[in-house]
Amino acid sequence: MMMHEGRLKAAFDSGVFVLKLCGDVRLTLCATLDDQVQRLAETPGLKAVMIDLRDTSNVDSTALGFLAKVAMAVQGKVEQPPTIVADHPDVQRMLDVMGFSHYFTLVEAPLSEPRELDELPQIEADEAGLQQRILEAHRILMHMNEHNRSEFQPLVELLETQQREHERDPEPLK
Repeated sequence: MMMHEGRLKAAFDSGVFVLKLCGDVRLTLCATLDDQVQRLAETPGLKAVMIDLRDTSNVDSTALGFLAKVAMAVQGKVEQPPTIVADHPDVQRMLDVMGFSHYFTLVEAPLSEPRELDELPQIEADEAGLQQRILEAHRILMHMNEHNRSEFQPLVELLETQQREHERDPEPLK
């Protein structure tokens, strides 16, 4: 199966924010996802959030961490937990194992869909920003459940060690 480069689309209509992930969604889109999370947390009139994964061929763990951050950003601001639409059994199983069912309502099809979604321009991140987002995403995932904690603890410890070493010696190796 050929992977298609990841894209993000969004719409905000009648208080409902829809975020659609398409293709192969990886850490390169995390600055864009993080930007949307920040905007979402500050959106007046927000009533509901829906994340559509039906056109997603892959979502890496960093992107999943930022999807989890969506739930945190809107907690207490919307009446119902955000909804994730996923119709592929492998994606549904991954979301369940990762503990997303405790923070989101998981469905196979939405009740309604926006007429049009705008493609979000990709926000570039420098290496340090990207590393910081990878670390943040995996810390979020670790706090979701014990399975994630044991799964991602070694990676988080490695990233924290690398970050401390970089802070001590910020000069890149030549």
